[in-house]
Amino acid sequence: MSRTEGARLFRESWIAGVRRHFPGEPKAGYVTPWDGTPQWEREAAGAVYEQVRQFLAVSGGQAARLSREQKGRFVALCWTAQMYKHFEDPKPGYVADWGVLPEWQRETDADIFEAIEAIDAVR
Repeated sequence: MSRTEGARLFRESWIAGVRRHFPGEPKAGYVTPWDGTPQWEREAAGAVYEQVRQFLAVSGGQAARLSREQKGRFVALCWTAQMYKHFEDPKPGYVADWGVLPEWQRETDADIFEAIEAIDAVR
């Protein structure tokens, strides 16, 4: 899967997770389709996709043994690094630590890892 395809998978997994876990009606920006996603966000999604894919590869298949929380934490941390890359002074919500992220976002991050993991297992 190319980086662009991986970025799209990331975005689609994010949207599906938001729709599944967000309490109530999510903000429009949370569920904006790929074509409406800003370039910086596409680049960040592609980078995090690659980081998860590489992590899966170097684990020799053992990343499957991680807990769902550990998987979500990995995605969240990779995303935080991308926010610092793309923004001089990112919004606090973009770089919030795992413990202060809302439950819906933690669950969505874990969904993203598992979606990448599922695609990676097929290859």
